[in-house]
Amino acid sequence: QVQLAESGGGSVQAGESVRLSCAASRDINSRCMGWFRQAPGKEREEVATIDGAGNTRYGDSVKGRFTISRDNAKNLYLQMNSLKPEDTAMYICAARSLGHCSGYFSYWGQGTQVTVSS
Repeated sequence: QVQLAESGGGSVQAGESVRLSCAASRDINSRCMGWFRQAPGKEREEVATIDGAGNTRYGDSVKGRFTISRDNAKNLYLQMNSLKPEDTAMYICAARSLGHCSGYFSYWGQGTQVTVSS
């Protein structure tokens, strides 16, 4: 079992930056980790993932603006730059049991809200 707790969300203006954090209850260094987001009335969207080898992947809508990273312990981050109103959503941290990112995520946090106003 892995418990995940996100923090760092808030309300910002378009063009500003936010850094989200996800604290895990166990070491996540070898796991595939991801950030997802869900806006009201929309399906959950994969924002970014990082696998056990450190390879990253980003959704098309955030490429070049967002960066996923982790420390060598229990924390996952999402640096979000040049935010747009369409980035407004609940951002959710997730973990897999394995190091590769193919397949479903077993563990999910509660999410942290990010609201971007124009």
